[in-house]
Amino acid sequence: MPNPTAAILIIGDEILTGRTREGNAHFLAGELARAGITLRQIRVIPDDHATIVACVRELSAGHDQLFTSGGIGPTHDDITADAVAEAFGRTIGVRDDAREILARHYAARGVEFTEARMRMARIPEGAALIDNPVSAAPGFSVGNCHVMAGVPNIFQAMVMGLLPRLQGGAPLISRNWQLMIAEAAVADQLRALAEAHPGVSFGSYPFVNDAGQYGTNLVARGTDLAAVEAAHAALRATFPEGA
Repeated sequence: MPNPTAAILIIGDEILTGRTREGNAHFLAGELARAGITLRQIRVIPDDHATIVACVRELSAGHDQLFTSGGIGPTHDDITADAVAEAFGRTIGVRDDAREILARHYAARGVEFTEARMRMARIPEGAALIDNPVSAAPGFSVGNCHVMAGVPNIFQAMVMGLLPRLQGGAPLISRNWQLMIAEAAVADQLRALAEAHPGVSFGSYPFVNDAGQYGTNLVARGTDLAAVEAAHAALRATFPEGA
């Protein structure tokens, strides 16, 4: 049975303008591989209501799980919650349990619970909350769409709390074989190996080391440990000069 599939939707003008370096998709991709959920797409879009609605509808319909990052904070341009609510045809408003979480958090710190901060308690109808152990403001899940903060340490904490609730499959296994050979020099042999091991995905990733020498990382990936190990052994036998 194939693993569940997923897409990641990164929302934020700051990513598209280069002001902020995006790392949440990288983190989540690794966690999904370990959970046995096959990531099929990563998309980055602006803080635009219509664009968010359209992408959420498309990606949630085309994948078993959709994860979003960004746009659920207290400011005027945090519009993700409203857009996701519209995408799923849900109403949205301040929810008592989310408001109570935030009220306790700010009271414990002697911080005023302002109208702006109250925005983070607006949750689509019928959503399940995603715990935020870092700054309290919860994310939420609507259907198969999981809406989380864009701040990296908060996003990561939400992911680690959410993933155990989701059904996964066989973890993705990968094995690496590094060669100090240019990628073009191994292409024909790598193609033959891929044909000989149809249940395994092969990848080649060129690099240049600090001494200016060209090399290639060859990677065998799959969910069947025996098949991946056999493919890795074939890589080593084909390219014995590797390390």
